[in-house]
Amino acid sequence: MATSAPQQAPTPERFFNAINAYEQTEALKAAIELEIFTAIAEGNTAADTIAKRCQAAERGVEILCNYLTILGFLTKEEMQYGLAPDSALFLSKGSRAYLGGSIEFLLNPRIREGHARLTEAVRLGGSALGEVALEPDNPDWVRFARAMMPLIHMPAQIMAEELVKGGEVKKVLDIAASHGMFGISVAKQNPTAQIYSSDWKNVLEVAQENAQAMGVADRYHLLAGSAFDVDFGGDYDLALVTNFLHHFDLPTCTDFMRKVHASLGPGGRAAIVEFVPNADRVSPPTAAAFSLVMLASTPAGNAYTFHELESLSREAGFARVELAPPPIGLGRLIIAYR
Repeated sequence: MATSAPQQAPTPERFFNAINAYEQTEALKAAIELEIFTAIAEGNTAADTIAKRCQAAERGVEILCNYLTILGFLTKEEMQYGLAPDSALFLSKGSRAYLGGSIEFLLNPRIREGHARLTEAVRLGGSALGEVALEPDNPDWVRFARAMMPLIHMPAQIMAEELVKGGEVKKVLDIAASHGMFGISVAKQNPTAQIYSSDWKNVLEVAQENAQAMGVADRYHLLAGSAFDVDFGGDYDLALVTNFLHHFDLPTCTDFMRKVHASLGPGGRAAIVEFVPNADRVSPPTAAAFSLVMLASTPAGNAYTFHELESLSREAGFARVELAPPPIGLGRLIIAYR
């Protein structure tokens, strides 16, 4: 006769871990600012040598490294610290995939204030900060473009490799291009493609720098202004709508996708990259949890399910919508066919 597993006694541990989660944020921020992970990658594995490399007190470094070990960012054997695989790839400055710079945007005061006022946001049903900051000269979007580029580099390559399976493209629209890596990656996969990049003028300066560095500047064209107002032109083979729709409610997204549809030529495609939760809206955890970020920081944004993205794309005029198999970093690729 089968017996059920014994019930675990209730414990306040989950409460304490959640209410004190800011400690994890500050510990990781301190480790990045002190270059703890970089120091260990360079061969400094004991608290005293890490402290010397990071110009910090040995006691402080030991306590911080022990805490990072508890969190799983570091390993510890006897008195020697090492990097967990994720930390080696993403948190050492010697890695091409270094993400430490992204804290400049992810921990900027506006985002943190939005979450600090989450009680108000829940009562309002949208951010307590008011309208999403879309003014042309807002420096937050330049910070985002510079800080998030390393995080996007690999997902952009995966997306471009997936899209080329549908055939070579000649004319590409990159909407809200930010750092430009999605359009640049498509350009690298399609040697004759002309990329038309849309964003605010100050943000496009960052994208243009990256296009120059990646050797595609001669095929990179700028469309400065609001994505809602700027004239995209037409006859595009491919439109990239990456990490954009989640800022807005479904009617706004539908109207915007009508504009995208109108910009495409016959047989054109729209590539949408988004956090895509399952229908239950609690899985997978990272994609589903992104809805809270949108509640705290936008008036009506959300993380949309595939069904919602498919429905709004069809309502905008697209004939067929598919969820591409590979994850695009933390997000997913949805391809809408004109």
